[in-house]
Amino acid sequence: MTTRPVPPTPPQDRFDHRMTVFRSDEEFLAAALPFLTEALAATGEPAPVAIAAPANLDLLRDALGTDAKHVGLVPHTEWYTGSAANAIARGAGYLTENAGPGGRVHLLMEPVWGGRAGRSPRETAEWIRYEALANLLFAPLATTALCAYDSRVAGHAIVAAARRAHPDTGVYVDPVRLAAELDAVPLPAPPADAERLPGPAPSADAVRTWGTVQGLPAADVELFATAVTEAARAVGPLDDTLLWGDAEACVCELRVARRVDDPLAGFVPPPRVEPEPGQGLWFARQVCAYVDVRDEGERASVRLQYG
Repeated sequence: MTTRPVPPTPPQDRFDHRMTVFRSDEEFLAAALPFLTEALAATGEPAPVAIAAPANLDLLRDALGTDAKHVGLVPHTEWYTGSAANAIARGAGYLTENAGPGGRVHLLMEPVWGGRAGRSPRETAEWIRYEALANLLFAPLATTALCAYDSRVAGHAIVAAARRAHPDTGVYVDPVRLAAELDAVPLPAPPADAERLPGPAPSADAVRTWGTVQGLPAADVELFATAVTEAARAVGPLDDTLLWGDAEACVCELRVARRVDDPLAGFVPPPRVEPEPGQGLWFARQVCAYVDVRDEGERASVRLQYG
């Protein structure tokens, strides 16, 4: 079938971050088709994009009929790769290169909650943080996003948490407050045998040496060492640097001599889309599985886990 035409709506000037929850093919189409119809009728916008599970993309192709050629259809496993910070980078890069004036574009986005995003409470918290901070990161843009949650995959607890990150749900929580709640869960204490690096900032050579002994491959050692030194440069001066773990999960904790009050620290895209050395916490968030920034009184800790 072909979507019905709808009257064009006045252009918006802010990020419109919506959420829908479905538990059947019919419910997915009931939410997705009106959204894409709205997108196709929007003036001054490029083609909308649907990022979803392959089976749901097949549903859209059949339901859209001839209009399917006007919609970008992307398997969500090709979009949501790596960490939540990678998803932010991908989204920011796409908007820079493809959105219309002011960031105008409609994006239907179904996160991969059956994969990495839902594999552990910690990983789940990172993705909920991503959903919350998106409201701040993309606030100046006129992008319209509909986040689609399959409750058969995500489950009740994840859906309930995600509702608090979307302004149209009635239970929305300020992103800074929600991020603070996620950070209230304490991290495990460093082990007693953690290695301490001397000096006010860790040297890349010292991190490389340590990582090699722990069994990290050469390419990974280089990335981890760069992530640590870039993060240290971004947040220093330091009181201490600790290293522990092994090739499966090498960890570095930077103990900072000041607070890091910015909830978006390391999430704000740099001028270039591709992360490069010199971009501090942004680079670290792209190459590490986790980067936790915790303020502790007048000081802070930044913990990076690689692998």
